[in-house]
Amino acid sequence: MFEFQQYIAFLIGLTIMTMGFWLMIFLINFVFYWVTGAVKELVKEKKAKKES
Repeated sequence: MFEFQQYIAFLIGLTIMTMGFWLMIFLINFVFYWVTGAVKELVKEKKAKKES
């Protein structure tokens, strides 16, 4: 039915796709965290500038 090489190739492909998926999720979350922190700092600076 299937040879051992096909099975290994399938597992390697599945592993690479899974790693890519989780890396994409991590990078998206990192970018959202970065943007949220930048916006918070910008609002904080504007508020401090307005008060002074």
